[in-house]
Amino acid sequence: MHYSHTIKISSLKYSYREETAFPVLNGIDLTSGENEYILLCGASGSGKSTLCRTFNGLIPHFYGGSLEGYVRIAGVDTTIRTVGDMLELVGMVFQNPEAQLFCSTVEHEIAFGLESLGLAPSEIKSRVKRAAEKLSIADLLHRNPHTLSDGEKQLVAIAAATALSPKLIVLDEPYANLDPSNVQGVRCALKEIRRQGVCIVIAEHRLHYTLPDVDRVAVIHNGRIVIDTPPALLLPRYVKEYGLEFPLYGPREEKIEIPGPPPGAETVLSVENISFSRNGTSLLKDISFTLRKGECIAVLGANGAGKTTLLKHINGLYRPDKGKITLMELDTSQKKIPELARYAGIAFQNPDSQFFKLNVRDEISAGADALNCYDEKWINSLVDLFGLEKLLKRAPYRLSGGEKKRVAFASALAAKPAVLALDEPTAGQDARFRSALSGFLSELTAEGIAVLLVTHDLLFAKQNAHRFLLMAKGKIISEGTPGKVISDKTAMRLAGLLPAERMKDDA
Repeated sequence: MHYSHTIKISSLKYSYREETAFPVLNGIDLTSGENEYILLCGASGSGKSTLCRTFNGLIPHFYGGSLEGYVRIAGVDTTIRTVGDMLELVGMVFQNPEAQLFCSTVEHEIAFGLESLGLAPSEIKSRVKRAAEKLSIADLLHRNPHTLSDGEKQLVAIAAATALSPKLIVLDEPYANLDPSNVQGVRCALKEIRRQGVCIVIAEHRLHYTLPDVDRVAVIHNGRIVIDTPPALLLPRYVKEYGLEFPLYGPREEKIEIPGPPPGAETVLSVENISFSRNGTSLLKDISFTLRKGECIAVLGANGAGKTTLLKHINGLYRPDKGKITLMELDTSQKKIPELARYAGIAFQNPDSQFFKLNVRDEISAGADALNCYDEKWINSLVDLFGLEKLLKRAPYRLSGGEKKRVAFASALAAKPAVLALDEPTAGQDARFRSALSGFLSELTAEGIAVLLVTHDLLFAKQNAHRFLLMAKGKIISEGTPGKVISDKTAMRLAGLLPAERMKDDA
């Protein structure tokens, strides 16, 4: 059956069950041709992820709620057909890849959807191999997806979606957890997929990675598409008005050196020659560094370098096989996690794994309550800082990816820890929040709180960190001031923070 549009959305309104008075989507109209490449962008909470969930019928079939209007993909009405019916038409890649990975190996993960379609074993094997090679994850095929870094999980999810050869691929913040080299690899793969006649919709904050690739930009604001334009006509005043960051074609090269704390500042965290293995794989190798009161250190490196693994040692979630970690003069190997939580607040890359309360207010307060250090004035200031006032009665799981991050940051700070560790804090965040977070980190370090940033966001790291630790394959391969580390091009490339030479022209 021939269809003139891959996507046809008309007068779409939608509210989640508990928000019928405040529709998340409030009159969306959108059409696309058969191989258009469309960028959805907008401030955090504007409705991007919700719109993405309508493309394969997750809304309304899974999330329920109240929906008006219709969504048709290749002529099929998603409000009538089930999510399973849409599998062959729509490949979905979620903001949190953990939510869609459930097989024992990467190979089985990519094959799962193909098996559901009843394809022949030889065809399944061929498609799995092709998808894995296209995303440069062939060496991961026999790994358990749940042992991978979040960035590697994202690549697996993208491979599984592309292997289906759907009419439409929808990606919600696909670059948020990827290092620059992997971003370039995915960009190349998506361009090739698009050339094969597939329509692509990508929801993304990182405009400098997306604008050069797409045909159209649809800006969402308060549940409506307020701008639909070719990327060349997206004016700076538009993006500022709607909470976006105007694109930078390639990283800015300005030299930013932030004065660190005085030489005599107290050491609040000392990591001495730690090594760590899991399931027979060495993940950290002889790591050493110190963090002083009022200092901000950025830990940088490729997906799978060991950054998050290192972070999990700070509050005792992981214990080193050898070496020693001292937090506020406490040997962490001798203390339980709740004791360490008083001194180290951590917001991880995937906030869902940290939530356990029914509303945002209780979630923010939970840690401080448990540690008997609740301060209402401080909690209220965090609510104000992170723009959470309107979300306090909402369930944390129902929030957008960016909103979840802000709740996790507030929760990590509620007990006024000596060390604040943030894992990919700018992933999924809009420009307004990035700017606000920079200002807040400056205030925290001025008050003597030490900050550990794990990030792929080189510009954000340059703007906020006094020192860089560059990691590759579980080791620190370069450390020092941002200028010193960035000038070490060999180490930067090894750490996945410079694109491979063959991709530079294509980027």
